[in-house]
Amino acid sequence: MKIKKVLVIGAGRSTSSLINYLLEKSEMHKLSVVIADVSLNMAQEKLNGHKNGTAIEFDVFDDNQRDAEIKKSDIVISMLPARFHVQVAKDCIKYKKHMVTASYISEEMKALDEEAKSNGVIIMNEVGVDPGIDHMSAKRVIDRIEDEGGKMLLFESFTGGLISPDYDDNLWNYKFTWNPRNVVVAGQGGAAKFIQEGKYKYIPYNKLFRRTEFIEIPGHGKFEAYANRDSLAYRDAYGLSDIPTLFRGTFRRVGFSRAWNLLIELGLTDDSYIMEGSKNMSYRDFINSFLPYHPYNTVEIKLRHYLKIDQDDIVWDKLQCLNLFSTDKIVGIKDATPAQILQKILMDKWSLKPDDKDMIIMYHKFGYEVDGKRKQIEAYIAVYGDDSVETAMAKTVGLPTAISALKILNGEITTSGIHIPTAKEFYNPILDELEEYGISFTEIESEYDGYNPDRTLA
Repeated sequence: MKIKKVLVIGAGRSTSSLINYLLEKSEMHKLSVVIADVSLNMAQEKLNGHKNGTAIEFDVFDDNQRDAEIKKSDIVISMLPARFHVQVAKDCIKYKKHMVTASYISEEMKALDEEAKSNGVIIMNEVGVDPGIDHMSAKRVIDRIEDEGGKMLLFESFTGGLISPDYDDNLWNYKFTWNPRNVVVAGQGGAAKFIQEGKYKYIPYNKLFRRTEFIEIPGHGKFEAYANRDSLAYRDAYGLSDIPTLFRGTFRRVGFSRAWNLLIELGLTDDSYIMEGSKNMSYRDFINSFLPYHPYNTVEIKLRHYLKIDQDDIVWDKLQCLNLFSTDKIVGIKDATPAQILQKILMDKWSLKPDDKDMIIMYHKFGYEVDGKRKQIEAYIAVYGDDSVETAMAKTVGLPTAISALKILNGEITTSGIHIPTAKEFYNPILDELEEYGISFTEIESEYDGYNPDRTLA
């Protein structure tokens, strides 16, 4: 049997489960796995000496090296930052190689569809967790409802990457389980938009974290959710162009959003300008930069007055625990934006410790009408990490990405073009195998109760 070469570009924190899956399957499926990263040490660490793998130092900007490695491969898994995927995809189409990525599909990527089809190339996007498992699990239920003659009335979906409760040791009930920058700038770049009971709704960034709803999930606690930027983008992809209510959001623990909104009000999440003298600025100086001058009031008093925070308010304790008022902590970043400085401050406090475990929580609600009766299905899943390397985030991003690549290699997924996994050909085999790894949804069926911003699952 011919050895099939899998090229994994990028060996960051979300790739451990992906790489381990491919190496575990390498003997049975005759795979040779090449881990390519700008850091050879990081690639070697992920490989861990496995006989069916090779680690290489890789520069995505080196056209000759990129072309050579892609040309030698049977499939490419791009775990690079999203802005690099299109160039890799163009090379894959040029050499007739399939490609998989967990990132959001871009307009530039969509524009390659006809060229990919004419070259018989499959390029699968959005096949991680969110986007990915959310698409596949939701579309499987939607298709089942519609196959039974049902008409969709409502679809809501929420996902959160959080710290596992047993390792939740800060007042924010949060730690970074994925790209910290994406957390800091979440929600920027336009109003969140969605549709409720046939009415278009918009939430501007300055109100986003004060318009939350609450969901309690059996065995996992109560969560709050804020709206994702564009829920409407998935109407066509899910076949829900005429649905009256469609809403997608992000989970946090209750109380996070109110405190985060204070950081927004102060201006700390702004990424549009640099701050003079940032390198030698203390954290206290950074906070004081946003506050009015006063000849004798302290930074703490000015901040409480400015944001109208009572001294016994829990959000005050949350701000204090970030060392925001420290004169000893120095930013150390030249020409930094406020968002970059805030990220540095938060990484001091919210980075995973070696023994920490994270969790992924996901919830869908489907309202529909069938045979004159209105019904609903609520589906949820919780995945927990093993440690700070084999995280829940790494599992839920990496496993479906790796499974998708193997299904393409083995001819179980065959439709060429630029895709996200919303067709049965894509989602059924991937979801079926994910169940073998304990990633499966619990469903609760009941009478339809419409839109409910504060619900508890029975």
